[in-house]
Amino acid sequence: QVQLVESGGGLVQAGGSLRLSCAASGSIFSINDMGWYRQAPGKQREPVAIITGSGSTIYADSVKGRFTISRDNAKNTVNLQMNSLKPEDTAVYYCHHGNFWGQGTQVTVSS
Repeated sequence: QVQLVESGGGLVQAGGSLRLSCAASGSIFSINDMGWYRQAPGKQREPVAIITGSGSTIYADSVKGRFTISRDNAKNTVNLQMNSLKPEDTAVYYCHHGNFWGQGTQVTVSS
């Protein structure tokens, strides 16, 4: 069993920054991918950024150059630094590992 707990969401003006963190506990496999997904009202959940066990990263086109994902395998954490935020980034952001999801953290970007 794996538990994922997100933190760091909130309300920010367009152009601002937020940093999301996900703390993982339980049967964590550092070789596995970890990622951030988001779901806006009325839309499907979509991938935002993925980081592999070796540190390779994949980003959605909509966030490339603005978001940075990182992980600390020793601490079982994954972070998402979000800069130059836009109103369209407003969503609930979820941490993902294996078959497990966190409870989500709300990010709201005002125009």
